[in-house]
Amino acid sequence: MDENEIINSIRNYILDNFLFFEKEMNLANDDSFLDINLIDSTGIIELVTFVEEQYHITVKDNEITRENFDSINKIKNYIIDKKQ
Repeated sequence: MDENEIINSIRNYILDNFLFFEKEMNLANDDSFLDINLIDSTGIIELVTFVEEQYHITVKDNEITRENFDSINKIKNYIIDKKQ
């Protein structure tokens, strides 16, 4: 799976699960989910579960940070690092 496929997969998940009424929102790959109030703590857990199931990786509790899960690009980079 290449970077664009990962980005598209994450974006589609977010659109389907967090932006149901605002599908036309222009969400940049570097937009902070927390800063724009897109995802709360429960949403982060849902997102982590998606990443684990979709990419067959285990996310440790100490890896659930803004540095890893606060934007599309941060999640993409985290997935790529975990798969190596």
